[in-house]
Amino acid sequence: MTQRQNITSEEDEVLILDAVREFLKRDVAPYAHDLEARDEYPQKIADKMAELGLFGITISSDYGGLGLSAATFARIVEEIAAVWMSVGGIIGSHLIMARLVERFGSDEMKQAYLPKFASGELRGGIALTEPDAGTDLQAIRMRAAREGDEYVINGSKMWITNSMMGNILAVLVKTDTRAEPAHKGMSLLLVPRQAGYVPSKLEKLGYRGIDTCGIEFCDVRVPAANLIGGEEGRGLQQTLNAIELGRINVAARGTGIARACLEESLAYAQTRRTFGKPICQHQSIQIKLADMATRVEAARLLTEQAAHAFDEGRRSDLEAGMAKLFATEAAMENSAEAMRIHGAYGYSKEFNIERYYRDAPLLAIGEGTNELQRLIIARQLVEKYPV
Repeated sequence: MTQRQNITSEEDEVLILDAVREFLKRDVAPYAHDLEARDEYPQKIADKMAELGLFGITISSDYGGLGLSAATFARIVEEIAAVWMSVGGIIGSHLIMARLVERFGSDEMKQAYLPKFASGELRGGIALTEPDAGTDLQAIRMRAAREGDEYVINGSKMWITNSMMGNILAVLVKTDTRAEPAHKGMSLLLVPRQAGYVPSKLEKLGYRGIDTCGIEFCDVRVPAANLIGGEEGRGLQQTLNAIELGRINVAARGTGIARACLEESLAYAQTRRTFGKPICQHQSIQIKLADMATRVEAARLLTEQAAHAFDEGRRSDLEAGMAKLFATEAAMENSAEAMRIHGAYGYSKEFNIERYYRDAPLLAIGEGTNELQRLIIARQLVEKYPV
């Protein structure tokens, strides 16, 4: 594999991150609390992200995107997650779909879709999980039968981001139910909303505001030209390639939440007083803050390492797995410690801490559970360091 193109200079990255921080301060932070409480989709925020070009962060400039490196993408996602994680989900799933098209699509598919992905005219994500198939993707049952110049899709998907407010999905299907092993019968299809799939919004503990849905496909028809890669049976391999970027994205989200928990706890600990002094002067609180800060720095470094490996065109599933595992566990641990530091205020809806506490567990589940990450890491270590 060749090294990715369009990697920005340090000066460009500083300007981009400054613009993102200003957008978050002006257009997201003042509204996140109320939108999250109402579980309301942040339409104005999503439209503003399109204006800023954030739907095209990692899409090549050849197709109208920003062409940013995965390392810069990870820093942007961290900044967003530190304010409101749900906003990052809107572009995260979308960019994984875009990578599938840019990496595996035909020239005609790239020209037709990538400029619209980059502008935000088409917004969507990837539909992998089913009611009985999540981490074990080879167990999917959704069927896409070839009929002439079309595929006819039937089945259900579950926990799909951008499936109600978005207008296109990359859908993992079975094109050959008899193939052995099972992955040889799996393919990816681009399915526009107008094809007729029906989403229904799911109620969630956290990650509110963003549209996460179950979807029913009943005789949904798409042109055979919508087969990503133009060849059946490559869907699982294509998906696993794209998920490397997905795990970097989730690791960056974990880093952002862990950082937000640290920053708010550090500020609170310097103003909250007990027994005649700020609680930051109590040794037990100091130990918590030190551990929280160490987790944030370690999570960021692991995420950067995975992103650099991805940018250099190296296989990065080991690095991405480590980053995803550590950063998401850091988010969970820091959110719990932040609640302890804030005491009753951490349990109150008036503060952000309870939102971080509800959002963090999703990261340990999504994009492959952390139990799976441990297995991937161990297998890669054995392969990398044989006796």
